[in-house]
Amino acid sequence: MEITKDQVLNALRNVQDPDLHKDVVSLGMIEDISIEGNNIGFKLVLTTPACPLKDKMKKDCIQAIQSRIDPYAVVNVEVTSRTTSHRKADDSMLKGVKNIIAIVSGKGGVGKSTVAANLAVSLARLGAKVGLLDADIYGPSVPLMFDLMDARPTVIEENGQTIITPIEKYGIKLLSIGFFVDPAKALVWRGPMASSYLTQLLTGSTWGDLDYLVIDMPPGTGDIHLTLVQNVPVTGAAIVTTPQEVALADARKAYGMFATDSIKVPVLGIIENMAWFTPEELPENKYYIFGREGGKRYAEEIGIPLLGQIPLVQGICESGDNGSPISMNESSPVAVAFRKLAETVAQQVAIRNATMEATRVVEIKS
Repeated sequence: MEITKDQVLNALRNVQDPDLHKDVVSLGMIEDISIEGNNIGFKLVLTTPACPLKDKMKKDCIQAIQSRIDPYAVVNVEVTSRTTSHRKADDSMLKGVKNIIAIVSGKGGVGKSTVAANLAVSLARLGAKVGLLDADIYGPSVPLMFDLMDARPTVIEENGQTIITPIEKYGIKLLSIGFFVDPAKALVWRGPMASSYLTQLLTGSTWGDLDYLVIDMPPGTGDIHLTLVQNVPVTGAAIVTTPQEVALADARKAYGMFATDSIKVPVLGIIENMAWFTPEELPENKYYIFGREGGKRYAEEIGIPLLGQIPLVQGICESGDNGSPISMNESSPVAVAFRKLAETVAQQVAIRNATMEATRVVEIKS
């Protein structure tokens, strides 16, 4: 008996997306079915190229066909992706950017910029189109961490507007205030001037089509944060903290800001940085010098995901100072940790897009 397309679809209705809890057919994830005898092929279109469950879902599809149609069927599953977005149709801000992820912290010194840089690199290495905006106006890090201290983006005037073209490196589009100022001089700007410059970097730049724009925010909860949410629709924020209580106290403030009724930007989860120290010569050893699992406990306390735990190793500092984020070194255990973090962040973005209301620009009434 000839195998039909309906049979294939009915079999695949038994395969669920583990995150969205719906079957892959109703989610529109099955495309281009072809049948020749007992050779069955189709595309499995995932919600992100960084999906951590792609191998499992492919295996489940093959098993569904063989168990429900023909145990001898030759099943060819082409796994591809179409990154989801949940922006309002009439939203013209950063139109080609599907998701905007703010990397925030309540205090400085917790490694937020390092996390943002390596998250962006890891997402790009997983196949996503990624941009990284260094919005830490008073302490920009991107030029140093990407070995671009002498780089200058292309700037043109068009119809009376200044248009900036981001610099590309390691497959990422990059912009930073550090590309435009003397690194040896302090930037003495009042809040409105800094906010105006951030707006220019966001809306006056040719970001093009991106799956994710990662924004490295300054520490704290101030003008720059309000400028961001009032100008562009932020998909979600990820909060970076170390395990120690003094850092967690400020992480609580960061969470409180984004969760407040006047802002209501979804918090994707907590990133526990410097979770433990591992000496290079003793890679199996863990020393909890900043406390143990404080970020994990806080995530459980407020009921949001722990996105990842990043160890403290000497190589992270050296890689950043040398202009090559440690995620570029696939043999490093820390690169593996950042890859897992990227997969989990992408996973939470997809869940957020499937289960929450459309991303919006925040209107804050004074």
